[in-house]
This record gives sequence, C-alpha cells and structure tokens, in this order.
Amino acid sequence: MNESPLKAWVERDGALLRLRLARPKANILDAAMIGALERAFGEHAASAGLRGVLIDHEGPHFSFGASVEEHLPGKCEAMLKGLHALIARMLAWPAPILVAVRGQCLGGGLELACAGNLLFAARDAQFAQPEMKLAVFAPAASVLLPARIGQSRAEDLLLSGRSIDAATALAWGLANEVAEDPVAAALAYFDAHLAAKSASSLGYALRAARAPLAEGAKRRFAEVEALYLGGLMGTRDAVEGLRAFMDKRTPQWEHR
Repeated sequence: MNESPLKAWVERDGALLRLRLARPKANILDAAMIGALERAFGEHAASAGLRGVLIDHEGPHFSFGASVEEHLPGKCEAMLKGLHALIARMLAWPAPILVAVRGQCLGGGLELACAGNLLFAARDAQFAQPEMKLAVFAPAASVLLPARIGQSRAEDLLLSGRSIDAATALAWGLANEVAEDPVAAALAYFDAHLAAKSASSLGYALRAARAPLAEGAKRRFAEVEALYLGGLMGTRDAVEGLRAFMDKRTPQWEHR
C-alpha cells in the first residue's frame, strides 16, 4: 500500500497542525504509521506560531493498537523503540496536543492518545490496554497511565485488559470531555482557549508542567523495553499468546 497512512495539514493561519490516522477501520500503529507520525512532528518541530496539534482519525475507530505481527520476537525491538521515540517526542512537544477519539482506542492507540495533553471522546468511545489477553504487557502505558489516572486504576487496565467506556474515562481523568462530535469539541477548545495565546509562552508552560513526566518517561521506556525484550519475550506463554491471536485460536498457557 503506497498511500500514506497519515494525513497532515496546517490550518487556522498556521496555528493548528492537523494529523489524521488514515487507514480505517483499524488504523493500526505499525511501522509505517509510526514513521509517518514521527516525520510529521519532525517537519513541524520548528514551526513558529504553532499553538496546537489535533490528532483524529478516519473511520469509526481511533486505533486497534500496534501490529501484533510486529510484536513477535525478531521484530518487537524495532517496533517498541520506534513507538517510544514517537511518544517521547510528543511528551516534549512545545505546543498542546489534542486528541479526538471515536470507537475503539486500544493498546498502542491508547498509548498514543495518552501522550497527548487533552483527550476528547465520543460517547461510543472505548478504551483498553488488552495486551495481557495475549500474555504480553503494554510498555508505554505502564509508564504513562499511572501518571494520568493513578496507580490503582492504571493497574486495573494493565492487568485485566478490560475496556472502559467514555463516561468512565471522563470520571477517571483519562478523557477531558465527552461530546457527540469530539473533533468539533477539540476545535472549539482550541479556538476558545489556545488560539489567542503566545506560542512561545505555551511552550514554556508545557515544559514547566511536563518536564518530570517527559524526562522520567525516557528513563522508564528504556527499563520497560529491557523487561519486555530480555524477560517477557523469553517466556513460552508470551509467544504463544501472540501466535494464538494471529492463528485465531484459543491460547494454551503453560505459565512459563
């Protein structure tokens, strides 16, 4: 497939960068999608006057998550490092990142959303880190979710793999607003609260608020990558869970 998995443009007289995941219905965060997002952020890193970014999506679902195939031994190191580099860039980005979600926001999709600043959810939105159902864990979410929703609620999602709805996401602080049209809600927020601000001052405010998270995440990403690659992927059940998912069969755990 040659068509780009991401649509990117600037609007509102250069004030807002729009990024749209464009491989519905799954909008899988594979190497191509991660690379396209990384390039888009890189190309606009020095854009003067940028006061925000809005990430949304084509199709009924934000993202089903990262490519399961790219989680397999031999491929997962490159996938993890690429995704974590993208998230680290977003955590240190000098303009507010708004995220608009409809439908399923799963796995790596939720990790991407959590790297933003403000999340606007449709009433049908569902959020989950389902990795544990495949006998693997979510490295970036293990770092980001406790800071966003608290340790206990983060562990609930990370260990159970269960989904929560938009109302629960709002109550837990994962989402900032639930709306019939989350893109319109995000744009309304930008126009009301960010468009008239100084871009340089917004950048300093973000550094002041996010420096501990951004700096700590880089260190923690290295730690969870080592745990994932050097520990988890050496277990029999992790590989079994991934292969069973790809084969569309029930996994058989040996607890080792």
